[in-house]
Amino acid sequence: MLRQHQILRAGARLGLGSAPWAAGGGLPVSAALIGEQWRSQSSQAAPADSAEGPVLPPFDYQPPAWTGPSKEEVLRLRKEHLNPAIFHHFKKPVMIVDGKMQYLFDETGRRYLDGFAGIVTVSVGHCHPEVNKAVIEQTQRLQHTTTIYLNDQIAEYAKELTDRMPGNLKVAYFVNSGSEANDMAMMMARLYTGAHDIVTLRNAYHGLSEATMGLLGQHTWKYPVPQGFGVHHALNPNPYRGVFGNDGPAYARDIEDLIKAATPGRVAGFIHETIQGVGGAVPLADGYLPAAYKLIRDAGGVCIADEVQTGFGRTGSAYWGFQNQGVIPDIVTMAKGIGNGLPLGAVVTTPEIAAVLAQRLHFNTFGGNPVSMAAGRAVLRVIDQEQLQGNCAQVGGYLLDRLRQLQERHDIIGDVRGKGLMVGLEMVKDRQTKEPAVQETATVFERCKDLGLLLGKGGLHGNAFRIKPPMCWTKDDVNFAVAVLDQALSEL
Repeated sequence: MLRQHQILRAGARLGLGSAPWAAGGGLPVSAALIGEQWRSQSSQAAPADSAEGPVLPPFDYQPPAWTGPSKEEVLRLRKEHLNPAIFHHFKKPVMIVDGKMQYLFDETGRRYLDGFAGIVTVSVGHCHPEVNKAVIEQTQRLQHTTTIYLNDQIAEYAKELTDRMPGNLKVAYFVNSGSEANDMAMMMARLYTGAHDIVTLRNAYHGLSEATMGLLGQHTWKYPVPQGFGVHHALNPNPYRGVFGNDGPAYARDIEDLIKAATPGRVAGFIHETIQGVGGAVPLADGYLPAAYKLIRDAGGVCIADEVQTGFGRTGSAYWGFQNQGVIPDIVTMAKGIGNGLPLGAVVTTPEIAAVLAQRLHFNTFGGNPVSMAAGRAVLRVIDQEQLQGNCAQVGGYLLDRLRQLQERHDIIGDVRGKGLMVGLEMVKDRQTKEPAVQETATVFERCKDLGLLLGKGGLHGNAFRIKPPMCWTKDDVNFAVAVLDQALSEL
């Protein structure tokens, strides 16, 4: 029977002391508590779990028997009626029908550890009871009005969200996705500055609308349609593969050259991720953002931080990813984990920049929907109450340590990188040449699924594992994930 999950003491659980990450920015976080978990006292795995490899941590929940269509029927319907661009992972796809916290269940009742969080979207846990409760209560009261009428949820959420922002980032505009948020951020930057040119990075990902496709720094996601007018891609400050190693200011000099060579000398803005998500969990080289921000602002532009994947404490050391480099942007975009799976995005900026939209009518039908607002507010409460930023710091640090130990055992692991629970594992055929181990990565990816671990895969060459789970992962989950990876790598 599902019992009330218990808040566990992180210090006792992980053997760690005080919380040095609390000074990293954002809300003060003591690391006194770990995220809530459904746990059982049994040491036995659930009957539906795989018995061929490492055993999943115990978990006191078993989903009801599936009575819906078979996986084969769903696959047939999908092939017949969904656009073929909508791809699925794995040669033998998994059909997920249930989820609780950090675990997912297929139609047979088999349990999987979720290491990808619905593409970094389920922040506080699948079907978290606090989020579910807020959504159900709001749905029963009022589902939709649009912003042409007053509603308490959007007003209160805007304050609660902007209270968590540094500096003068005090005005929010709500949308439904990261692509929408980045579209709007670019428009705001261009209206505010009167300039058109936007600087972004190679290997970047900021969405797949026609406008944001122009920001993409990876050919694998680009269609041959007109896109990217006025967008310029600067050298990527990749500490592992970049020509300047971890010297951020050296990479930033390319922005200066780019502004001189490819723009009129003035730019509208610069947009960046702090850790490149789709690009393979690539952190920006140390000191890059302060140098880049100065160059952009000297050229009249504004700085846009894409926090779609790194926000809300996921990096552990800060509430917002940009705080890890000691900068304050002019515009911040967010989505994914902001709603724990509900369609929700936001653009937060200063009152001065926000005012440029008022020169015309602007409207978003579903932006600020009361149900999404209720979910967003619940997510903020859970992150605070369950100390999930602290959990990301502790469990993420433990994950990185364990993966570096794994790297010592397997030469194919070229790089272990990331921060908090935003982690990448890059696979190479040779550590000197860094030739991408593409097929080997695909093989391990499939094998991890067979053993009960669902990961993401990305990077320009598809040779990087993306480990970005729900922020309620525990040390036991890390141990299982590393054991699975170890077995899968050993079988190559």
